[in-house]
This record gives sequence, structure tokens and C-alpha cells, in this order.
Amino acid sequence: MSVMKRMSMIFKSKANKALDRMEDPRETLDYSYQRQLEMLQKVRRGVADVATSRKRLELQIQQLETQQSKLTEQGRNALQVGREDLAREALTRRSGLESQLSDLRAQYNQLQGEEEKLTLASKRLQAKVDSFRTKKETIKATYTAAEAQTRINEAFSGISEEMGDVGLAIQRAEDKTAQMQARAGAIDELLASGALEDFSGPKDDIQAELDRLGSTGGVDLELERMKAELGQGEAPKELNQGTPQAQPQARPQTDPQQQWPQQPGGGQQ
Repeated sequence: MSVMKRMSMIFKSKANKALDRMEDPRETLDYSYQRQLEMLQKVRRGVADVATSRKRLELQIQQLETQQSKLTEQGRNALQVGREDLAREALTRRSGLESQLSDLRAQYNQLQGEEEKLTLASKRLQAKVDSFRTKKETIKATYTAAEAQTRINEAFSGISEEMGDVGLAIQRAEDKTAQMQARAGAIDELLASGALEDFSGPKDDIQAELDRLGSTGGVDLELERMKAELGQGEAPKELNQGTPQAQPQARPQTDPQQQWPQQPGGGQQ
């Protein structure tokens, strides 16, 4: 296949596709119906023209028949008064009218047949136009409903795709939120264990020392417990004796001889 043929085929295919997108079946049906109405109107106009011509012939025939009757009466009257020559002239003219009447009657019969044919064709065409109009409206209604359904389906399809994108966005947001929460929890644990220092507020040396001592005391207590379990040392006092209780303090004993203070000179009072 030559290049020109291929280009021609491509152009025709694209043009056909573009025309197919532009074509609206409802508009095409309306145009076809309009054309049929125009044809029907032409047929009716033809019927009217033939009927008019037939009517004119009919009037001419009536006029010639009237003249023929008049000439017949005039010939009879001429014979009554002895004017045979006038009677002959009247009959001659009547014979000429008879020839015209014969031609007019033939034309009249022909036009009458044409009128009947055109009238029948007009009735048939009218029936076809009425049937096409009913079918046209049915097709248009069906096409409109299908077009509306297509638009609804396309709208639902677009909504479904958009909801899918929204679902992915929500999933990403949830994953990111969970990640941030896990990171925040890990930082809190590191701050609590002392692995990280909190620089968000003023540093409290006393509180830091107390926290360090509390942490060290817990480690020492746990170490003593482990030694006791292994038999390498005594159990912590908190485990054997519980909380130590305060012992009553012994009062100092007083010498009976020194209950009274001595007076100067060694005597007693």
C-alpha cells in the first residue's frame, strides 16, 4: 500500500470518527422527518394542481356543452322560419364544438386518473410519515434515556475512582499518624530512661540528682536480691525484716547519790 493511500485511509477514518462524535441521532431523525414532510407537501401540492386543472376542464366542457345546446336550438328555430342556410351553419358550428368536447373529455378523464393516483400516493405517504414520526419519537426517547444512564454511570465511575483516591490518602494519613505516634512514644521512653536529655525546659539539678539516686538504688537493690538467690550474700533487709521500726531509746541511769546537788563544802542539804 502506497503512502498516499495510507494517508487517505487514515484521514477518512479520523474524519469518520470525528463525524460520529459530532452526530446526534435525534437531530438526524428530526431532519429526516422534516424532509419527509416537505415531500408530502409537494405531493399534496401536486394533487391540488391536478385537481385545479381538472376543474378548469370541467368548466370548459360545461361551457361548450351549453354552446352546443344553444346552437342546436338556433338551428331548429332557423328551419322553422325557412332559413335552412342558418340551420346548416348552426349545425356545422355544433359539430366543431363536438370535436373540442371530445378532446376536453379525454383530457379530463386523464387528469381525473392522475388526481386519483396522486391522492392515493399522498395518503400512503402520509401514513408512512405518521409511522416514521412515532418511531422517531420512540428512538429519541430511548436514546435520551440511554444517554442519561450513561452519564449517571460515568458519574458513579468517577465517584468510585475519586473515593479510591480518597481511601489511599486516608490510609497514608493513618500510616503517617501511627508512625508519628510510635516515634513520639519512643522519644518519651528515652527521655524517661535518661538516654536523652530534655532541653525543652529549664534544667533542675536537684531533680536530676534525685532521679539518678533513685535509679541507682533500684539497681543496687536488684543486685542484692540476685546475690541472695545465688547464696553469695545476705538478703536485702527490706526482704527479711520489712520496713525497719524505730527502737525505744534507753534513758540514762542516774546515781542515787547524785539525785541532790552537793552544797559547797561537801555537805548535804
